[in-house]
Amino acid sequence: MQGFLDELKARNVRVVAISVDSPDVSKKHAAKQGYTFPILSDEKLEVLRKYDLLHEGGFRGADISKPAEFFLDADGKVIWRNLTDDYKVRLTAEQLRKGLDALGVTRKDGK
Repeated sequence: MQGFLDELKARNVRVVAISVDSPDVSKKHAAKQGYTFPILSDEKLEVLRKYDLLHEGGFRGADISKPAEFFLDADGKVIWRNLTDDYKVRLTAEQLRKGLDALGVTRKDGK
């Protein structure tokens, strides 16, 4: 997502990640990876359970999130989602672009 942020911003899309890690761990990971988007902490797994994204014992016996991407409209309604059960599988920028295009989410600059 980081490499695609400029295009997402041009489409008026904000990226927010949610992690089971503590805020301190997420902050260190973001700094190491060069992530500039917010990473929210869901240590109690409440959001993951609400959206059926919990992968119990998914990484070295620890509970983690199943990879998922959601587009929400201005009212917070889910209008698009991509789900997988394999934590190693991530959405590509091209797949994300196609999802936005299908929803008619265009760049503000017309490019």
